[in-house]
Amino acid sequence: MLIQTKDLKKTYLTEEVETTALNNINLEIGEGEYIAIMGPSGCGKSTLLNILGLIDNPTSGEYLFLGKDIASSSERKRAGLRKSNIGFIFQSFNLIDELTVFENVELPLLYLGYSAAERKKRVNEVLENIALMPRKNHFPQQLSGGQQQRVAVARAVVARPKLILADEPTGNLDSTHGEEVMGLMAELHAAGTAIIMVTHSQAYAEYSQRIIYLFDGQVVSENVQKKFKL
Repeated sequence: MLIQTKDLKKTYLTEEVETTALNNINLEIGEGEYIAIMGPSGCGKSTLLNILGLIDNPTSGEYLFLGKDIASSSERKRAGLRKSNIGFIFQSFNLIDELTVFENVELPLLYLGYSAAERKKRVNEVLENIALMPRKNHFPQQLSGGQQQRVAVARAVVARPKLILADEPTGNLDSTHGEEVMGLMAELHAAGTAIIMVTHSQAYAEYSQRIIYLFDGQVVSENVQKKFKL
């Protein structure tokens, strides 16, 4: 099992009020699954993604990642697991303007200590796969929005993580480029990568195997997609 949560809760405290962002979240997500998370704005989708991505800790409850309970782990331990196992795709691309396409995609491999030869091999391979080799020396601002998101996808997968977390990955794209990115994610899933995607789009959610609906910080329903049902 890739992910298990039990009675996961996240609250935020100020001097005057306690806000519950997540309340008793119980999930099981297997290796290689494709999950979509839906719900209205403010329902806890991004908070849940941050906890699943080891960026934030829950207030209470259990979180097992690859069988290890990491709910109260230190930032150092979470960072190590995150670097080795998780890739992130964001709505805003989050590319570094001063780096070329090649250098943006290479960055995770630098953090992981790969040799220059291995970095070059992997980056060229992934850029070839997403048809961006001719743009590898361009800077982000020289690319279209769709191309920038493809670079972000390449950066997320270059270290071959077990899990991709995508937060509204098509939110800043038109329908043509949105479909292109969803196609890339479908290819990643077919190759065995697990994907958890937050989206407001029912059409894009239907690329997944299972849709989890959140409301007021709770899972209110789950829908297994018939076309993927085993």
